[in-house]
Amino acid sequence: MLGPPGWSMPVCEIDFRVGGRYRYVWAHRDGAEMGTGGIYKEIVVPERIVATERFDQPWYPGEGLGTVVLTEHAGKTMLTQTLLYESSEARDMVLRSPMESGITMSYDQLEHLLASRQVPSA
Repeated sequence: MLGPPGWSMPVCEIDFRVGGRYRYVWAHRDGAEMGTGGIYKEIVVPERIVATERFDQPWYPGEGLGTVVLTEHAGKTMLTQTLLYESSEARDMVLRSPMESGITMSYDQLEHLLASRQVPSA
């Protein structure tokens, strides 16, 4: 599951190739919905993913460009995500929003899911 508690993700469409599109829609139990999508610009397996981001109901101007970098440290994978916005105005709007806490909750849920699926070492 991706998203904070109280939200589900009824739409998760991914065409994982350069030029491919993704689409996510989150639904809150109160009926609210939030959708976003974009295009994969760069994929370097297993190191880097770059994709655009645009919300269905934009709450910041322009389009974001997200970069995910995966690196190995001591047998574990470190994920670093960077978002670049078209203006400092857009960046500041995102920084004032609850987006960071929502993303943090999503990664916390992912960490819990992955930990529950780990196979003990022999």
